[in-house]
Amino acid sequence: MSTLHEECGIYGIFAPSTTDVASSVYYGLFALQHRGQESCGIVVNDDGVFTHHRDNGIVDDVFTKPVMESLGQGNMALGHVRYATANDRARVNAQPVVINHIKGAMALAHNGNVINAYELREELELSGSIFHSASDAEVISYVITRERITSASIEEAVRRAVGKVKGAFSFVVMSPQKMIAVRDPHGFRPLCYGQMADGSYVVASESCALEATGASLIRDLKPGEVLVFDKQGIRSYEDHCDKVPQASCVFEYIYFARPDSVIDGCLVHDARLKAGEFLAKTHPAEADLVVGVPDSGLDAALGFSRASGIPYGVGFIKNRYIGRTFIAPGQKHRENRVRIKLNPVSGVVKGKRIVLIDDSIVRGTTCAHIVHMLREAGATEVHMRISSPPFINPCYYGTDISSKEALIANNHTIEEIREIIGVDSLGYLTQEQAKQLATGEGCKGFCTACFDGVYPGGCPAFEQKSRYERKISEKEETK
Repeated sequence: MSTLHEECGIYGIFAPSTTDVASSVYYGLFALQHRGQESCGIVVNDDGVFTHHRDNGIVDDVFTKPVMESLGQGNMALGHVRYATANDRARVNAQPVVINHIKGAMALAHNGNVINAYELREELELSGSIFHSASDAEVISYVITRERITSASIEEAVRRAVGKVKGAFSFVVMSPQKMIAVRDPHGFRPLCYGQMADGSYVVASESCALEATGASLIRDLKPGEVLVFDKQGIRSYEDHCDKVPQASCVFEYIYFARPDSVIDGCLVHDARLKAGEFLAKTHPAEADLVVGVPDSGLDAALGFSRASGIPYGVGFIKNRYIGRTFIAPGQKHRENRVRIKLNPVSGVVKGKRIVLIDDSIVRGTTCAHIVHMLREAGATEVHMRISSPPFINPCYYGTDISSKEALIANNHTIEEIREIIGVDSLGYLTQEQAKQLATGEGCKGFCTACFDGVYPGGCPAFEQKSRYERKISEKEETK
């Protein structure tokens, strides 16, 4: 992996009075666990005093009862779950980042990928900044801190920082008295907010986290919007809005988000149903049963079944104690997890012609394992349908898509891929169909760079962000 990519989840709460805000964040992070299983953290703000805990591991393992008690109470809290690539799994990269500076403490949780992070970090280091991690979150934090010195308020510093940071970034900042939510001008990554019955405001990467903690969704942040929560209420700044076309990541609807989440006015479940319907019309198959690969292939499989008239069946049982193989760091880990993650239901698939629906084929190895398991369970035919177009390009905006060389669709034709993974037929969603999946009021444009190579926010000039985690022999020669 030549660049540092991460897909993460954020949850922040601003309460009207001191209360057990850590518990709300804890349950919110549970609802967002699918977005990152490498590390997690919570910061509690008690009248300007920050108490925090971060570590590698999933929420339930990291935040034991003693740890939760140590966080205490407060009127604000911020949490984060993180996915990490194989090169940046160090505990120091866990979020939220906590900064103590002359204008007061600040915590920041970030989701996305800053494409000019290398240049920003170099500029900051040459002016005296000392970094402790390799995360974009720390870079953003330092940019805000620098702007804070000459700004009248923290929100002014954040607004100025947004103009200097490029790429995909949804983040939440917590200062001693304010919580500030930001979505980048393209709106690559989702971010929404809602309100609880007691008046508390909640910000989260997905609406499912709001519902899990008893908050009602108000709306998604607009691309480029800076939203400030304090004792005076809510203030919205839109000076960065409508400067560039919206380019929300279409892969949120295809794979990353939970199906019960609403993003920019579109229920993810509906988008995946539509993907299955498109596949049934574009790539029909003569078969006895439609089966989805749990979990993100299930909704598309249901859509295919409804559109084709072929019965829908449960062909796999998923081990719920195993995380996502796609975001498991390292190919060997992914392969090992597939073996214990899914088990075919032989009584359902034996002697049947199967339409197998999955969300993507990235490297191809996981797919081949799943097809092989179906064959062993007695399936007579396997017709694979993919609810996304072929991946042929790396992603610079926060999705863990490998370099071109590692992408099977970049090196092989669809017919060659069909032979490699061992299916009787293979069909993908088209690029135009992918752009038509989400039709909510706020769905005004999508990023499909991993499919078509068009990068709305540009590409990084330097792909050296992970140099701090590479061995000396792996680094490029420098002067």
